[in-house]
Amino acid sequence: GATGQGPPGRERRAGTGGRAAAVDRRARPLCRESQVELREHIDSLAAELCRINEDQKVALDLDPYVKKLLNARRRVVLVNNILQNAQERLRRLNHSVAKETVRRKAMLEAAGGYPQGLPGK
Repeated sequence: GATGQGPPGRERRAGTGGRAAAVDRRARPLCRESQVELREHIDSLAAELCRINEDQKVALDLDPYVKKLLNARRRVVLVNNILQNAQERLRRLNHSVAKETVRRKAMLEAAGGYPQGLPGK
């Protein structure tokens, strides 16, 4: 809350920070789900290529394609980790900005610093 106690985020509802946090809360699971689905699909394709390679009477060299799929999977995992770290840093930054906003607002209110007619943000 505004005093630094209670659930964080209440003080952000007046500005855009609350909306950004809400969007982030909705987007984060979707992003993770799609990353997991993509990894699973790549794994499935790699396994399918291996199975096809084993079932072929004519020797087809599918190993390069399997390696490309596994390399793509590795890159997906890497990008997912980068995204998760960036989201966590943004969440912490948003929290710090909200705390600082509340602190400054409290200082201004205590000093009678808000001009009449202007809403406090």
